Amino acid sequence: MTESSETAQTAETAQTALRESPLAAEHAELGASFTDFGGWRMPLKYGSELAEHEAVRTAAGLFDLSHMGEVRVVGDDAAQFLNTAMVGDFSRVRVGKAKYSLLCAADGGVIDDLIGYRIEESEYLIVPNAANRAAVVEALEQRAADFDVEIWDESEGIALLAVQGPRAEELISSAVRMDETAIVENLAYYAVDTVTVGGDQVLLARTGYTGEDGFEIFLPVDRAGALWRALRTRGEDVGLLPCGLACRDSLRLEAGMPLYGHELGRDRTSFEAGLPVVSFSKEEDFVGRAALQQAKEAGLGKTSGQRLVGLKGLGRRAGRSGQAVQLPESEDAAADDDAGPRRVGEVTSGMPSPTLGHPIAMAYVDVECTEAGTRLEIDVRGKPQPVEVVEMPFYSKVR
Repeated sequence: MTESSETAQTAETAQTALRESPLAAEHAELGASFTDFGGWRMPLKYGSELAEHEAVRTAAGLFDLSHMGEVRVVGDDAAQFLNTAMVGDFSRVRVGKAKYSLLCAADGGVIDDLIGYRIEESEYLIVPNAANRAAVVEALEQRAADFDVEIWDESEGIALLAVQGPRAEELISSAVRMDETAIVENLAYYAVDTVTVGGDQVLLARTGYTGEDGFEIFLPVDRAGALWRALRTRGEDVGLLPCGLACRDSLRLEAGMPLYGHELGRDRTSFEAGLPVVSFSKEEDFVGRAALQQAKEAGLGKTSGQRLVGLKGLGRRAGRSGQAVQLPESEDAAADDDAGPRRVGEVTSGMPSPTLGHPIAMAYVDVECTEAGTRLEIDVRGKPQPVEVVEMPFYSKVR
């Protein structure tokens, strides 16, 4: 599942009360540390963020994602409408499948990255990032004027839990009705189905934002607490831990998954981000098509401009968001002794990798510096740290 740049507190949210998850009492009882995440008061960690990270990589982790949005698109024109509103081809998504896509502005900039699930032939569930939910709903409503569709923002009534990790299937299979275990075991990646948990029908998707196998569960907010407790109890035998946003960020970074507001935003296109999600073959004239076509023809992200790359730290200190990426002075033939190293990009996300044992980062750098093996530096508070361009993801689960 995709996230927004919800880690940065805005002036607006600073002046208003943070929204609470329906599981706020559960988190408080577990002694969670909280943070502002897109206007929501969400758990950052419960104990050791490294232990939570390791649990997801080796066993299972339980996440509260109830801050995410849920927007239902229903009607005879649903597929055609989404093809006009977003860059992907939703008419080709079969019932019971999901698609990652982008909602773009007319200039090609990204309003949000999101997942769309095709629930029925004429019904989709769109899941935007929490901080972008209002902007997504507004854009969809504006773009729906000429289509036979209804758009319902159901976010207030839906909670979202995730179980991620190599033992996630085992745990979820034990929680559903015995005659539904085959549904869980046979559910493909980026697929969705309905199962029964604790007597309640829930929507179960095999999606996630950690680089591990896992599931996301959509259910009514008044049933979230019971399911959270039941999963924690069942998960004791498989090593499950409740997990917060801190380890979610380190997990998604290792998996090379973009975060809105860091790797994605209104000032970047899918070509710079290296996301092959734009369907120019579909018939619909989707919003942003002309600008994106022009960017593609100009070679943006390939022969011009910048592209998102992975950086492996060769030293001990990790680069952080906003820090400069530069050429090593010894390799910069055009360097001016008085000017210092030449800046070629900027870090978007970075931290020490708990799994790999060395620093990693994502950064936008000039296209001529994007070949794997290229040596660069990150300016970490005035001290250059050596890095090497590498292919992403940094970590990939062997299935």
